[in-house]
Amino acid sequence: MSHDSIAARFNATGFSRWVNGTHGRAFRLFAGVAWLTFGLVFRDHWWGVAAMTWSFFPLSAGLFDLCWISAALGGPLSSRKIRAGQVTEAPVLH
Repeated sequence: MSHDSIAARFNATGFSRWVNGTHGRAFRLFAGVAWLTFGLVFRDHWWGVAAMTWSFFPLSAGLFDLCWISAALGGPLSSRKIRAGQVTEAPVLH
């Protein structure tokens, strides 16, 4: 992976190191549960449904040790690979 890629630059930031670490993983789980709870409380409103839908991202990231931001930028989905420095480019589909 080129060290100039957006994913590599993101994964080298302090935020990426924090969010992909133990405390960040716990935060993602807490945030996912909070969004899901908010959504369930307001499930009769559009924002409740939106909150329940959004909760998928932090919940799955915390439960399965994923980094959706890195993946969206073309980097690895696995937080474990990011922590280990095994950052490789995602395959390009043609």
